[in-house]
Amino acid sequence: MDPAAFFTELKRRKVYRVAVAYAIVAWLSIQAASILFPTFEAPPWVMKVFVTAVILGFPVALILAWAFEVTPEGIRRAEEVAPRESKTPRAGRKWTAIIVAAAVLAAALLAFQFARTRRSSTAELPKQTAQTAGIDKSVAVLPIENLSSDKENAFFGAGYSG
Repeated sequence: MDPAAFFTELKRRKVYRVAVAYAIVAWLSIQAASILFPTFEAPPWVMKVFVTAVILGFPVALILAWAFEVTPEGIRRAEEVAPRESKTPRAGRKWTAIIVAAAVLAAALLAFQFARTRRSSTAELPKQTAQTAGIDKSVAVLPIENLSSDKENAFFGAGYSG
């Protein structure tokens, strides 16, 4: 098959549009799940299963977009539809509006997530005052062998002797 004809057919069957819409909605769903699953105390494996299902659904969506087409009579196999029978003008505008709305929602969710992580990271930083900022830092070193007369502290050096 001629590559130019193949890409033209992909465009006619709206496979590109389905791929972009799926990617945006999948990303938005994963972002929402990463915020909501911890809220409902879901175990970590739930997020892994969700992401795996979203990834495995992408090729399925592309295959369905290739095989079927939406017409005024309903969903039909793509081979049965003449190129002029598809709902290109109206459906195209609707899909474009849906994709733009999903992109705006995704951008808002991303901004919310950045603001939330920035707020939590600044809240976790200890506040340094002028008094504590001038204190020198030091490091404690454990002895390799017990040099004290107290034999109860021998376990400190036991892990280091070899």
